[in-house]
Amino acid sequence: MTELGIVIVNWNTCDFLRRCLASVYASQRSSFEVVVVDNASADGSADMVRTEFPQATLIANEENAGYPRANNQGLQALGYGAEGPTPPDYALLLNPDTVLPPEALAEMVAFMEAHPEAGAAGPRLYLEDGTLDLACRRTFPTPDVAIPRMLGLARAFPNSRRFARYNLTFLDEYETAEVDSVVGAFMLVRGAAIARVGLLDEQFFMYGEDLDWARRLKADGWKVFYYPKVEVLHVKRAASRQSERAQIEFYRAMLLFYRKYDRAHTPWYSHLLIMFGLLVKGGWQLLPELLNENNKPSQDGIAARK
Repeated sequence: MTELGIVIVNWNTCDFLRRCLASVYASQRSSFEVVVVDNASADGSADMVRTEFPQATLIANEENAGYPRANNQGLQALGYGAEGPTPPDYALLLNPDTVLPPEALAEMVAFMEAHPEAGAAGPRLYLEDGTLDLACRRTFPTPDVAIPRMLGLARAFPNSRRFARYNLTFLDEYETAEVDSVVGAFMLVRGAAIARVGLLDEQFFMYGEDLDWARRLKADGWKVFYYPKVEVLHVKRAASRQSERAQIEFYRAMLLFYRKYDRAHTPWYSHLLIMFGLLVKGGWQLLPELLNENNKPSQDGIAARK
């Protein structure tokens, strides 16, 4: 049985995808399967995969299905959440704008093997200038975490354990830590955990689904770890920077996450502040979503494998 299944969702990032796949296939691990899900790219990405990486399974969508739905397609092709082949022990969500060092896959799987309580883990992701990608270790954006961030207090006081909890900037970036969530750009998840909590919630479109998955994992008793011994380059927003929809979707995701987990027990004054902050950050195009209280993600995501 294949021990590791890798899902890469791509949208118009052909050159990045080529570099990512080359780094994956140069890895020291010998037992893994790669599924590339292309979301109707117009830059020849699908043809590139067919020609240059025929060993990868390609799913070419005719429309942009969004990030979580496309990842679910890849996960289902590997056997998760559906009747069919026995899925791998681990699933890796990987962005096409990442570049892996040869030892990354082996070391991340070894970490998971050494920590059976871990439902998910992620490495130290660094940007092209060498600095930490702050999203690679996070606290859930509950109101008491999100409000200081929206007010700029997290940036003003990055060493504060009260104000800077979302990106955990007060922690040493080179120390392993249990966190609430890692990022979907490189998110290694235990297959047994997926079988219990199900796949990604498809009511998110391109952000927030990783936070949601991690929250469901932790609610089921699993731990999530940031493991900086492994370092992976992340170009960051190689696809989303092409889209005017990206900023709206980021704050829409925060709205869906808030409604799914925290709205019911948030005081009215905090609720109004959150709504105002989302409107300011997300723009007027987000207003219909803010006014539609019935627009809520499902409570359970995609059904777990039976």
